[in-house]
Amino acid sequence: MKKPALPVDEALRLKSLHSLNIVDTADDERFDRLCRLARQMFATKVAAISFIDNDRQWAKSCIGTLDRTIPRDISFCAHTILNSEPLVVNHAANDTRFHDNPLVTSEPNIQFYAGYPVKHVNGAIIGTLSIMDDEPRGFDAEDLKCLKDIAELVQSELHAILLTTQDQLTGLLNANGFRVLSQNSLNMCERLKAPAALAYFDVRDVKQINTMQGNREGDHALMIFAELLTFGFRDSDVLSRLASDKFSVLLTNTSIANTRDILDRFKERVDRYAVENRLSYTLDYNVGVSWVDVDGDYDFDNLFDEAKNLALKTKT
Repeated sequence: MKKPALPVDEALRLKSLHSLNIVDTADDERFDRLCRLARQMFATKVAAISFIDNDRQWAKSCIGTLDRTIPRDISFCAHTILNSEPLVVNHAANDTRFHDNPLVTSEPNIQFYAGYPVKHVNGAIIGTLSIMDDEPRGFDAEDLKCLKDIAELVQSELHAILLTTQDQLTGLLNANGFRVLSQNSLNMCERLKAPAALAYFDVRDVKQINTMQGNREGDHALMIFAELLTFGFRDSDVLSRLASDKFSVLLTNTSIANTRDILDRFKERVDRYAVENRLSYTLDYNVGVSWVDVDGDYDFDNLFDEAKNLALKTKT
């Protein structure tokens, strides 16, 4: 069995996948419909829309018998994401890459596989649309065109999700995406009895920058602040631009004492950036912080409102 290699853009690919916040989410009729279409069109036992995470293949939608999660080392789809071309395996038992793969030698006994890469809007390949059967079969150029058409519909749905949850200027989550992902993260913290904190940032003087130096420079200031947030907090934290000059971060498994230390270091980073890059303006901001400990109320709306109210009346 040949284990799949890592794509050359693996870091960007994973970052792009995680920006969608789609892995481990609930069933979605939009994707189920496309899987049903693929299965019916090609008369296969299985059709799936899968994403390749750090060490696993995870199926957002699957029609037929296939585990929702498959180790990446034995995943057919992990081979498919290595380039932009579709992968077709007509007879897996005769293919040196897969003949002794557990997915071939035991359930679901894959003999035929066809997978088409699914891309993020930035071009990174994050997953696949795939069809599988327990009997070998042919797959011609016309079949590939049809599979590509459905894969492009999958990409369109992903792009629509991105537009509804991502801030287009900074690439951070927007208010809608932040609320959904934060409540999910808070639910996890409650199950694990872990603390969490929410910080609300009100960046000052952006309106003045727009007036004095133009909207383009004001947008640049907001992009700088978003970038500093990205470097100043962990990958596991939830970052967002809520609207105009308002930002927020949810810190999971983080006590209020640690949160204050993190915010102090972030303030130092922001001040240092302005000096080192000789900005003609400052990136001053107000910040409000709320938190929840074990046995507290892990409700997003309460945490958010408390942090926002503090930020709007408290100056750093």
